[in-house]
Amino acid sequence: MRNRRVWLTTHAFTIALMFVSAASNARGQASPQPAPSKSSMDIYGFAMLDFGHDFRTINPAWFDTLRISKLPSFNNEFGENNNTFAGVRQTRFGVKTSTTPTKLGDLKTIFEWELFGVGVDEGQTTFRLRHAYGELEKFGAGQYWSVFTDPDIFPNILEYWGPTGIVWYRNVQFRWMPVRGDTHVTIGIERPGGTGDGGIYANRIEISAIQPRFPLPDVTGEVTFGKKWGYFRAAGLIRRITWDDLLNDQFDLSGDATGWGVNLTSGIKIKRDVLKLSAVYGEGIENYMNDSPVDIGAETNFGDPARPVIGKALPVLGLTAFLDHVWDDKWTTSFGYSRQDVDNSNAQAANAFHDGEYAIANLLYTPVPNALIGGEMQWGRRKNHDGFKSDGLKFQFSVRYTFGYKLGG
Repeated sequence: MRNRRVWLTTHAFTIALMFVSAASNARGQASPQPAPSKSSMDIYGFAMLDFGHDFRTINPAWFDTLRISKLPSFNNEFGENNNTFAGVRQTRFGVKTSTTPTKLGDLKTIFEWELFGVGVDEGQTTFRLRHAYGELEKFGAGQYWSVFTDPDIFPNILEYWGPTGIVWYRNVQFRWMPVRGDTHVTIGIERPGGTGDGGIYANRIEISAIQPRFPLPDVTGEVTFGKKWGYFRAAGLIRRITWDDLLNDQFDLSGDATGWGVNLTSGIKIKRDVLKLSAVYGEGIENYMNDSPVDIGAETNFGDPARPVIGKALPVLGLTAFLDHVWDDKWTTSFGYSRQDVDNSNAQAANAFHDGEYAIANLLYTPVPNALIGGEMQWGRRKNHDGFKSDGLKFQFSVRYTFGYKLGG
């Protein structure tokens, strides 16, 4: 009898354990624990010295660049030749964060500044925002490279401004990235903008009362095909530019234009080298170009007394070819040529920018992974609407110290 009671007690205890275990497993299946998210922060940048000699002359606010549109537009515009320059305006600081994953996907942000002043800070060494941008899975928002821009096309050069014939623009935007990876697709809506040139009528009161307006965002898109040999990228842009005549007189100089562009770029791997090619064509897209003055030019229209002057979206063509060559683990060279041609309107001034050429060759040395020293010869040419030409010729020596630190991850 005693043995039977022991058997029943033991059997009941075993059954109870089975129920507890089953209940525990059921709870685990119903409420699985999510994988913990991992966050990281990268602090990065570099300190950079540019020291060199300008054998010709350029707008003093652009002393440490070879910006072709800032070369003289007439003889002796910026004084005599031969100027030595030095600066640290390329110095950069940035912070990147990453949280992987969140409930909606990966979250990334970037905040980046440099010391190169433009606009109201033209010519100054001052903080300038480059990127303020975030991505959550397939959506991005903020200031970042325009979807129309290929950031991988910039060659490995010391000169800050870069080839005259490439699309190179950071813009405020919202983007959708439905396909990601080596082959990817991006669609964006971006902050509109643009500039006009009143040309020979710029000082007329009738022209001075014109106000630009941008009723729609710029729409951009790109598709990139990634291959073992490199990549090919095709990007497009369409935009609407409007201008209103606010002066109540006998003329109506209001108007509008549709801007559009196609930008084809490629990076071709040749052993350890990369051949970078770019071709862009469009109308009224100059503010997306690396170095174009205006999007809309004045055009005579004398057949209409009420509208004797109209605006024309200026066609532009840009071509670029550079080779980034690796000699060995410490020595590299980049050399190439770029140009752009603007089809001027007939009422633009004689000294309006017409086309530009840009060529560079360098030799760079990396003694340790975070330091770079190099020298570079730079040549450029500006040509005006009336055929006037001016050349730029510089030698630049640069030293760059790079830093980076990662937290978390």
